[in-house]
Amino acid sequence: MERIDKILSNLGHGTRKEVKGLLKKGQVEIDGVIASDSATKVDPEKAVIKLNGEKINYRKFIYLVMNKPAGVVSATVDRNDETVIDLIDHDYQAFNPFPIGRLDKDTVGILLITNDGELNHKLIAPKNHVNKVYYAEINKFVDAGNVDTFKKGVVIDDGYKCMPAKLEVIKADENGSEVMVTIQEGKFHQVKRMFESIGKNVVFLQRVSFGPLKLDENLLEGQCRELSKQEIDLLKDV
Repeated sequence: MERIDKILSNLGHGTRKEVKGLLKKGQVEIDGVIASDSATKVDPEKAVIKLNGEKINYRKFIYLVMNKPAGVVSATVDRNDETVIDLIDHDYQAFNPFPIGRLDKDTVGILLITNDGELNHKLIAPKNHVNKVYYAEINKFVDAGNVDTFKKGVVIDDGYKCMPAKLEVIKADENGSEVMVTIQEGKFHQVKRMFESIGKNVVFLQRVSFGPLKLDENLLEGQCRELSKQEIDLLKDV
Protein backbone atom coordinates (compact mmCIF):
# COMPACT_ATOMS: atom_id res chain seq x y z
CA MET A 1 0.00 0.00 0.00
CA GLU A 2 1.26 3.46 -0.93
CA ARG A 3 0.05 7.01 -0.49
CA ILE A 4 -1.89 8.27 -3.49
CA ASP A 5 0.13 11.50 -3.68
CA LYS A 6 3.36 9.51 -3.83
CA ILE A 7 2.01 7.20 -6.52
CA LEU A 8 0.90 10.04 -8.77
CA SER A 9 4.08 12.02 -8.17
CA ASN A 10 6.25 9.00 -9.00
CA LEU A 11 4.33 8.56 -12.23
CA GLY A 12 5.23 12.10 -13.29
CA HIS A 13 1.96 13.90 -12.56
CA GLY A 14 3.58 16.68 -10.58
CA THR A 15 5.34 17.28 -7.29
CA ARG A 16 3.74 16.01 -4.09
CA LYS A 17 2.48 19.58 -3.51
CA GLU A 18 1.02 19.80 -7.02
CA VAL A 19 -0.65 16.39 -6.68
CA LYS A 20 -2.17 17.51 -3.38
CA GLY A 21 -3.77 20.38 -5.31
CA LEU A 22 -5.22 17.94 -7.86
CA LEU A 23 -6.74 15.92 -5.03
CA LYS A 24 -8.27 18.99 -3.38
CA LYS A 25 -9.89 19.91 -6.70
CA GLY A 26 -11.52 16.46 -6.93
CA GLN A 27 -9.57 15.46 -10.03
CA VAL A 28 -8.47 12.08 -8.67
CA GLU A 29 -10.69 9.02 -8.49
CA ILE A 30 -9.94 5.68 -6.81
CA ASP A 31 -12.17 2.72 -7.65
CA GLY A 32 -14.98 5.05 -8.71
CA VAL A 33 -14.78 7.29 -5.64
CA ILE A 34 -13.35 10.83 -5.62
CA ALA A 35 -10.24 10.98 -3.44
CA SER A 36 -9.36 14.25 -1.71
CA ASP A 37 -6.96 13.14 1.02
CA SER A 38 -3.34 12.99 -0.15
CA ALA A 39 -2.53 10.48 2.60
CA THR A 40 -5.03 7.91 1.27
CA LYS A 41 -3.27 4.57 0.86
CA VAL A 42 -4.04 2.23 -2.01
CA ASP A 43 -2.59 -0.81 -3.72
CA PRO A 44 -1.58 0.71 -7.08
CA GLU A 45 -1.43 -2.68 -8.77
CA LYS A 46 -5.06 -3.49 -7.90
CA ALA A 47 -6.88 -0.16 -7.59
CA VAL A 48 -8.33 1.67 -10.60
CA ILE A 49 -6.92 5.18 -10.38
CA LYS A 50 -8.17 7.94 -12.66
CA LEU A 51 -6.91 11.48 -13.14
CA ASN A 52 -9.37 13.84 -14.81
CA GLY A 53 -11.36 10.81 -15.90
CA GLU A 54 -8.42 9.03 -17.53
CA LYS A 55 -7.11 5.76 -16.12
CA ILE A 56 -3.57 5.86 -14.77
CA ASN A 57 -1.34 2.98 -15.85
CA TYR A 58 0.77 2.18 -12.81
CA ARG A 59 4.21 0.65 -13.01
CA LYS A 60 6.91 0.40 -10.42
CA PHE A 61 9.94 0.13 -12.70
CA ILE A 62 11.03 1.60 -16.01
CA TYR A 63 13.59 0.07 -18.36
CA LEU A 64 15.23 2.21 -21.03
CA VAL A 65 17.98 1.73 -23.58
CA MET A 66 19.94 4.73 -24.83
CA ASN A 67 22.44 5.30 -27.59
CA LYS A 68 24.71 7.41 -25.42
CA PRO A 69 26.40 10.32 -27.17
CA ALA A 70 29.86 11.70 -26.41
CA GLY A 71 30.09 14.64 -24.04
CA VAL A 72 27.60 13.50 -21.41
CA VAL A 73 28.37 11.61 -18.22
CA SER A 74 26.81 8.36 -17.02
CA ALA A 75 25.44 9.72 -13.77
CA THR A 76 22.18 10.92 -12.28
CA VAL A 77 23.50 14.39 -11.41
CA ASP A 78 26.70 16.29 -12.12
CA ARG A 79 27.74 19.84 -11.20
CA ASN A 80 29.68 20.48 -14.39
CA ASP A 81 28.40 18.26 -17.18
CA GLU A 82 25.14 17.17 -18.74
CA THR A 83 24.13 13.69 -17.66
CA VAL A 84 22.37 10.86 -19.46
CA ILE A 85 19.38 11.42 -17.16
CA ASP A 86 19.15 15.01 -18.42
CA LEU A 87 18.57 13.57 -21.91
CA ILE A 88 15.51 11.47 -21.08
CA ASP A 89 11.89 12.67 -20.96
CA HIS A 90 10.65 14.33 -17.78
CA ASP A 91 8.03 11.58 -17.36
CA TYR A 92 10.84 9.04 -17.01
CA GLN A 93 12.86 11.26 -14.70
CA ALA A 94 10.00 11.11 -12.19
CA PHE A 95 10.94 7.45 -11.53
CA ASN A 96 14.43 8.49 -10.32
CA PRO A 97 16.23 6.18 -12.76
CA PHE A 98 19.98 5.63 -12.98
CA PRO A 99 22.37 4.17 -15.56
CA ILE A 100 23.35 0.52 -15.21
CA GLY A 101 27.11 0.70 -14.97
CA ARG A 102 28.68 3.58 -16.84
CA LEU A 103 30.28 4.69 -20.05
CA ASP A 104 33.08 7.25 -20.06
CA LYS A 105 32.17 10.80 -21.01
CA ASP A 106 33.63 10.44 -24.52
CA THR A 107 32.43 6.86 -25.07
CA VAL A 108 29.27 6.25 -27.08
CA GLY A 109 26.90 3.32 -27.49
CA ILE A 110 24.40 1.19 -25.65
CA LEU A 111 23.52 2.24 -22.11
CA LEU A 112 20.74 0.75 -19.99
CA ILE A 113 18.79 2.99 -17.62
CA THR A 114 16.37 1.82 -14.93
CA ASN A 115 15.18 2.25 -11.35
CA ASP A 116 15.27 -1.52 -10.74
CA GLY A 117 18.11 -1.92 -8.25
CA GLU A 118 17.97 -5.71 -8.25
CA LEU A 119 18.45 -5.90 -12.02
CA ASN A 120 21.24 -3.33 -11.84
CA HIS A 121 23.14 -5.42 -9.28
CA LYS A 122 22.66 -8.57 -11.32
CA LEU A 123 24.01 -7.04 -14.53
CA ILE A 124 27.07 -5.27 -13.10
CA ALA A 125 28.30 -7.96 -10.69
CA PRO A 126 31.47 -9.50 -12.23
CA LYS A 127 30.56 -12.91 -10.76
CA ASN A 128 27.60 -13.09 -13.14
CA HIS A 129 29.90 -12.87 -16.20
CA VAL A 130 27.72 -10.52 -18.25
CA ASN A 131 29.50 -9.67 -21.51
CA LYS A 132 29.97 -6.05 -22.58
CA VAL A 133 31.25 -5.75 -26.15
CA TYR A 134 33.05 -2.69 -27.49
CA TYR A 135 34.18 -1.55 -30.91
CA ALA A 136 37.44 0.37 -30.55
CA GLU A 137 39.84 2.24 -32.78
CA ILE A 138 43.43 2.08 -31.58
CA ASN A 139 46.32 4.36 -32.52
CA LYS A 140 48.82 1.54 -33.10
CA PHE A 141 49.14 -1.94 -34.57
CA VAL A 142 47.37 -4.62 -32.51
CA ASP A 143 48.94 -8.06 -32.92
CA ALA A 144 48.36 -11.66 -31.89
CA GLY A 145 50.51 -11.16 -28.80
CA ASN A 146 48.11 -8.48 -27.58
CA VAL A 147 45.19 -10.84 -28.15
CA ASP A 148 46.92 -13.42 -25.96
CA THR A 149 47.67 -10.84 -23.25
CA PHE A 150 44.01 -9.85 -23.05
CA LYS A 151 43.01 -13.51 -22.88
CA LYS A 152 45.30 -14.10 -19.90
CA GLY A 153 44.14 -10.96 -18.06
CA VAL A 154 45.71 -7.53 -18.43
CA VAL A 155 47.34 -5.89 -15.42
CA ILE A 156 46.35 -2.19 -15.48
CA ASP A 157 48.09 0.83 -13.99
CA ASP A 158 46.98 0.38 -10.36
CA GLY A 159 48.20 -3.22 -10.32
CA TYR A 160 44.75 -4.76 -10.71
CA LYS A 161 44.64 -7.84 -12.93
CA CYS A 162 41.54 -7.74 -15.10
CA MET A 163 39.44 -10.80 -15.76
CA PRO A 164 40.24 -12.55 -19.06
CA ALA A 165 38.97 -10.53 -22.01
CA LYS A 166 38.39 -11.35 -25.66
CA LEU A 167 40.24 -9.16 -28.15
CA GLU A 168 39.39 -9.58 -31.83
CA VAL A 169 41.29 -7.70 -34.52
CA ILE A 170 39.12 -6.45 -37.39
CA LYS A 171 42.01 -4.84 -39.21
CA ALA A 172 45.41 -3.54 -38.25
CA ASP A 173 48.34 -1.78 -39.90
CA GLU A 174 51.02 0.77 -39.05
CA ASN A 175 48.41 3.55 -39.02
CA GLY A 176 46.25 1.94 -36.34
CA SER A 177 43.75 -0.82 -35.68
CA GLU A 178 40.06 -1.57 -35.42
CA VAL A 179 39.14 -4.16 -32.80
CA MET A 180 36.31 -5.69 -30.81
CA VAL A 181 36.78 -6.14 -27.06
CA THR A 182 34.60 -8.26 -24.78
CA ILE A 183 34.87 -7.74 -21.02
CA GLN A 184 32.82 -8.84 -18.01
CA GLU A 185 33.78 -6.06 -15.63
CA GLY A 186 33.26 -2.33 -15.52
CA LYS A 187 36.32 -0.75 -13.92
CA PHE A 188 36.82 2.99 -14.37
CA HIS A 189 38.12 3.63 -17.93
CA GLN A 190 38.82 -0.11 -18.11
CA VAL A 191 39.12 -0.66 -21.86
CA LYS A 192 41.29 2.43 -22.26
CA ARG A 193 43.53 1.42 -19.36
CA MET A 194 43.87 -2.11 -20.72
CA PHE A 195 45.25 -0.77 -23.99
CA GLU A 196 47.43 1.77 -22.22
CA SER A 197 49.00 -1.10 -20.30
CA ILE A 198 50.26 -2.52 -23.61
CA GLY A 199 51.48 0.84 -24.87
CA LYS A 200 48.53 1.81 -27.08
CA ASN A 201 45.74 4.39 -26.91
CA VAL A 202 42.05 4.18 -27.67
CA VAL A 203 41.00 6.97 -30.04
CA PHE A 204 37.34 5.95 -30.37
CA LEU A 205 35.20 3.67 -28.22
CA GLN A 206 31.64 2.45 -28.73
CA ARG A 207 29.80 -0.16 -26.68
CA VAL A 208 27.87 -2.27 -29.16
CA SER A 209 26.22 -4.77 -26.82
CA PHE A 210 25.38 -5.30 -23.17
CA GLY A 211 24.58 -8.88 -22.24
CA PRO A 212 21.97 -10.20 -24.69
CA LEU A 213 21.08 -6.75 -26.05
CA LYS A 214 22.75 -5.11 -29.04
CA LEU A 215 22.87 -1.40 -29.81
CA ASP A 216 19.64 -0.39 -31.55
CA GLU A 217 20.67 0.95 -34.95
CA ASN A 218 17.41 2.92 -35.13
CA LEU A 219 18.41 5.05 -32.14
CA LEU A 220 20.36 8.18 -32.96
CA GLU A 221 22.99 9.24 -30.43
CA GLY A 222 21.20 10.82 -27.49
CA GLN A 223 17.93 9.01 -28.15
CA CYS A 224 16.39 6.34 -25.94
CA ARG A 225 13.37 4.05 -25.90
CA GLU A 226 11.68 1.67 -23.51
CA LEU A 227 12.77 -1.95 -23.58
CA SER A 228 10.23 -4.48 -24.77
CA LYS A 229 8.98 -7.15 -22.39
CA GLN A 230 11.03 -9.69 -24.32
CA GLU A 231 14.19 -7.61 -23.88
CA ILE A 232 13.52 -7.15 -20.16
CA ASP A 233 13.00 -10.90 -19.77
CA LEU A 234 16.30 -11.58 -21.56
CA LEU A 235 18.15 -9.31 -19.14
CA LYS A 236 16.50 -10.89 -16.11
CA ASP A 237 17.44 -14.36 -17.37
CA VAL A 238 21.15 -13.52 -17.65
